[in-house]
Amino acid sequence: MEISARLSNAPLSAQKARLVGDQIRGMPVEKALNTLKFSSKKGAAIVKKVLESAIANAEHNESADIDELRVSTVYVNEGPTMKRFKARAKGRANHILKRTCHITIKVAENE
Repeated sequence: MEISARLSNAPLSAQKARLVGDQIRGMPVEKALNTLKFSSKKGAAIVKKVLESAIANAEHNESADIDELRVSTVYVNEGPTMKRFKARAKGRANHILKRTCHITIKVAENE
């Protein structure tokens, strides 16, 4: 039984979020939370909130034992990109791409 949590349109590029997601894939949730807590990456705080949500879903909806949970799946997909521009000299403009991503985390009990 896999229980999931999803965050859509996170204000973070998918590439940066994947670096954090790859670190916790397959870990027990307690160790994963500890890893995210002490990580210096921007995506760690966002991924930690999604993981905590998945744990809460497992505990509340499925009455799962938190000590037996592990991170079974983490995937990060690209979301919509906001296109902005910054004015430059002589009437020119630089394009700015504000990227977003969708983060999905699934937790499962050890078997």
